[in-house]
Amino acid sequence: MNPALRALKPYPMAQLQARKAALVAAGTTVFDFGTGDPIEPTPAFIPEALKAAVPAVSQYPSVAGTPVLRQAVAGYLQRRFAVTLDPKTQILPSAGSKEAIFHLALAHLDPGTAKDTVVFGTPGYPVYESGALFAGGKAQAIVLERAQGFRLDLERLPREVLERTSIAWFNYPHNPTGACVDLGYLAAQVAICRAHGILMASDECYQDLWFGNEPPPPSVLQVTGPDARGVLAFHSCSKRSGMTGYRSGFIAGDAALIAAYRSWRVHFGVGSPAFIEMGAAAAWADDVHAAERRTIFAAKYDLLAKGLQAKGIEILPSQAGLYLWAKVPGDGQADAYAARCLDAGIVVSPGGFFGDGGAGWFRLALVPSLADCQRALDRWPSTT
Repeated sequence: MNPALRALKPYPMAQLQARKAALVAAGTTVFDFGTGDPIEPTPAFIPEALKAAVPAVSQYPSVAGTPVLRQAVAGYLQRRFAVTLDPKTQILPSAGSKEAIFHLALAHLDPGTAKDTVVFGTPGYPVYESGALFAGGKAQAIVLERAQGFRLDLERLPREVLERTSIAWFNYPHNPTGACVDLGYLAAQVAICRAHGILMASDECYQDLWFGNEPPPPSVLQVTGPDARGVLAFHSCSKRSGMTGYRSGFIAGDAALIAAYRSWRVHFGVGSPAFIEMGAAAAWADDVHAAERRTIFAAKYDLLAKGLQAKGIEILPSQAGLYLWAKVPGDGQADAYAARCLDAGIVVSPGGFFGDGGAGWFRLALVPSLADCQRALDRWPSTT
């Protein structure tokens, strides 16, 4: 067995699904705020584009992706972030963002050198750590603090850590806290990464999910422009377009890094089927459906935030994302509180699922319908 597998904790979302299945089997009505898998239907034009592209003859897909998809992504980046990238050399489709995030260290980390470390914030997405471990590297988790806005600030790290770091992961809007950043913050992190020869990896899967009149979350590509030296941004159709099951995303940025990544991916054969890429191309070419979905998630956030606050539960204010980060009432234990919620048929994620720094918090994914969010609030266990 790969020693990295032994070192990993059980994947938290798998644990949640097992608990949910047991409740459903017992006949309990369940409101699942655990896994961030939206239930809103995929806009009809997306599966229609996919069906129209299913070929009479099935052949191996290219890891480089179809030109149509790369061009659609380039168009999206131009409209959304006013950034012009070369679709041939600076954009690489992926089978969702999770596999691309996991594989980054395998492609770009050399554990036999002094630059053997992957830095990431915690609480955070567990895949940053697992990717580093399977690549034979060292995973350096940095505990994010509320006082610092749950921001990973490389300037606060010891110089010896920066000198060992090969890849630094950033994720804003942040999973699980919903914390957001501005262009000034991103520019400062780009400068530090470039000064220390660090690949800056920006997980931007929630960039199109902002609430109400809040400012749209920025991309690191707005800082670098076409000269994305040492920088890669990771995007996904999953939340923006309701395509979690399609597994389609992209990596964009430094042309040299993209070329190396593409060469490495040939050996894994992770190219997406061309017909799925046609559905993804249709999704990236359209902004109307993303705005409609954004309105739905904002309404859920508003309802849950106000409802939990009315029950005496403190929440961390957020401007964007798919999650609500809340304090366990009475400074209690998150696991125990999640168990209480589970007894009421409400699935939440204890903050500890996301690593150090999550103790005393719990996460709600904005997944159930607006009506079910209200039903869950009506059933919510008391704070006393």
